[in-house]
Amino acid sequence: MKRHYVYLLLCADGTLYTGYTTDPERRLKEHNAGKGARYTRGRLPARMIYTASFATRGEALREEYRIKRLTPAKKRALAGIRD
Repeated sequence: MKRHYVYLLLCADGTLYTGYTTDPERRLKEHNAGKGARYTRGRLPARMIYTASFATRGEALREEYRIKRLTPAKKRALAGIRD
């Protein structure tokens, strides 16, 4: 059964990026190769600091939307990073 993931990246400039994928390892490689989101292309390298797994795409996309609405401090807390 295919799993769906929400992830947080910590970019080289200290900013955070939230995304959705079915393969976190592949997606991180794509980001770091400059083939990911436009946002991350100028902020490489990126490091994956958080992933959450879901059974359905809908669940994962709802969680991605929820996380994107959090403040950067709350996203860092979610990933277990202290400022």
